Amino acid sequence: MIARIPYPVTQPKFYAVASEVATMAFLRAHGLPVPKVYGYSPTSDNAVKTEYIFMELVKGTKLTDLWMQLKEADLASVLRQLVKLESHIMSIPFPAGGSLYFVDDLEKVAGKKTGIQMSLKGEHFCIGPDVRLHMWYGRRSQLDVNRGPYENAEAALAAAARKEIAYLESFGQPLLPFQRGRREAYKYEKQSPLDHIKNLQRYLLMASSLIPNNRSLRAFCIRHPDLQPSNVMVSTSPDSGQLEIIGLLDWQHAPILPRFLLAGIPDRLQNYDDPDSRNLIPPSFPPNADNIEESELMEAVGLHHARLVHFHYAKGTEELNNLHHDALSDSASIFIRRLFYQAGAPWEAETHDLKALLVEATEEWGKLAGTGVPCPVEFEPDDVSKTKAFSERLQLADENVQNIRAMIGFETETWVPNDQYRKAKSFAELVKLKVLMEIPKGELRDKTEANWFLDDMDEEDYI
Repeated sequence: MIARIPYPVTQPKFYAVASEVATMAFLRAHGLPVPKVYGYSPTSDNAVKTEYIFMELVKGTKLTDLWMQLKEADLASVLRQLVKLESHIMSIPFPAGGSLYFVDDLEKVAGKKTGIQMSLKGEHFCIGPDVRLHMWYGRRSQLDVNRGPYENAEAALAAAARKEIAYLESFGQPLLPFQRGRREAYKYEKQSPLDHIKNLQRYLLMASSLIPNNRSLRAFCIRHPDLQPSNVMVSTSPDSGQLEIIGLLDWQHAPILPRFLLAGIPDRLQNYDDPDSRNLIPPSFPPNADNIEESELMEAVGLHHARLVHFHYAKGTEELNNLHHDALSDSASIFIRRLFYQAGAPWEAETHDLKALLVEATEEWGKLAGTGVPCPVEFEPDDVSKTKAFSERLQLADENVQNIRAMIGFETETWVPNDQYRKAKSFAELVKLKVLMEIPKGELRDKTEANWFLDDMDEEDYI
């Protein structure tokens, strides 16, 4: 058995635990390889004074432990199985959007039966509040806003943006950009939340026109919220000797949304930065592999593996999950998803990324909304030029951060493996020193040092 308790910072604890339990029970009842839940408490009112889930221990191997050693045939087989499971999951119909719960759990919170109810094999489920983290992040959990259930695609498109407007109106204040590697591009000036509110309102004007006509793309479905190798358990089949997926783990924060908003290759499986992957060119290993240096060989191995994963997932989806493939390959849906997630993301003292997408939306409006639909938002030509020029400045700043990231070897949020921590920390200090030495003494150097993106910082004002 596994005892699972939420991190202290997990939000919202009650809904996160209650929804994960109901989601696992619901999917297990549909025949999916999800751990059985033995018991749970979505509140801390119990003997151990914490929320918890007791669940089945899946006896297998995490796919992560085998991921880089798999031969192409085995990798393709595992990804094909994953796509089949996703096809099963995403084909389950739902009458509305939000997140899944047991009826009794939501009744404890509301004091009455609530949500949109549905039954399966004697269990009474309901669709209730959307439990995605950004809907509750920090002080957002204090807001009385619509988090579902969403009765239609338009409500789902608008909810996260309305939540963010409510947050900024209640708690917003001028701040320096959270991404310190970008602060120089902003001339180290605090950014006003009023600008972001204005762009969120522009997004809401567009939202009702961004819903696809294709009914299958508008249909509500559920999907794993964090599909990556560490959440996939495998075992070797005694009959075939091949790897089989025996468990899908970690269903916390799983949403039910329109298919066109849930579609996409999972972050840890996609390789969109590479042109060969974007164009689905069948991967091949460099023919000169025997003659290149070890560092180049390791880089080539990593790139080849990333291409294989992207290619086999995409091709498997095309063959085995047609509904997902339609949303995955529709260029309008791809752009609308980017706009949707940017509009719902917690404000980090920047509005440019959202504004740049809004500008692009006005330029591509006919492709997004269809012919004959007037665009409800306009930008002055001078504003468009300035926005695009600023995008180039930010791109340069982002590239500088990426170059330092590659040199030091850290991943997202500056994470490194434990055994590499001291080395990475020392190298990061050396890089900082070299950068500062290149800048003449004065205000710019002082600001660069004060805003160095790898130093610790107080994040309180951003949550």
